[in-house]
Amino acid sequence: MSFFRLYPKKIILLSLAMLVLLGVGLTGYKTLAAANHFDKGHQTDLANIKIDKVYVDKSERVLKLMSQGAVIKTYAIALGDNPVGHKQQEGDERTPTGDYTLDYKNEHSIAYRSIHISYPNATDSARARNKGVNPGSDIMIHGQMNGFGHLAWLNQQRDWTNGCIAVTNDEMDEIMSVYKAGMPIEIVE
Repeated sequence: MSFFRLYPKKIILLSLAMLVLLGVGLTGYKTLAAANHFDKGHQTDLANIKIDKVYVDKSERVLKLMSQGAVIKTYAIALGDNPVGHKQQEGDERTPTGDYTLDYKNEHSIAYRSIHISYPNATDSARARNKGVNPGSDIMIHGQMNGFGHLAWLNQQRDWTNGCIAVTNDEMDEIMSVYKAGMPIEIVE
């Protein structure tokens, strides 16, 4: 007797489950692709535009490259596991909100390339000191964890960082190409 004759319901359920997983994967890929206003062929366009600000909307899960108030490019992002609200202390897995600067880049990060956000500022430090806690640090914009770039289509569908802002590795390359030390970043709820 054949396995297929003995377990036809299991085969049908397994087939349906595989189709659902394939559909979720393709949907995630399309979502990431749709978040970008330019395709790969327009990467050179970024080189000809002076990006003067990075804008992050946590509730919409987007990072926008800005030039003179105009949105030049938009990226889908992943945040920390506990994204709602302003970062209060180390380990709360929140992304800070407010005005900061992008103060240095790290080519040897635990994730694929990163740019440091100047959190905590004086207000953040004072707030944490008053609560008797460490405000945390090392908040970055970064690519996927090293060795996991091929899973970006899946990772970017959920919040997975410890409070950083994650994009795909290709997107991180684009962001790094326009980065200038001291560039302002505004992060809103």
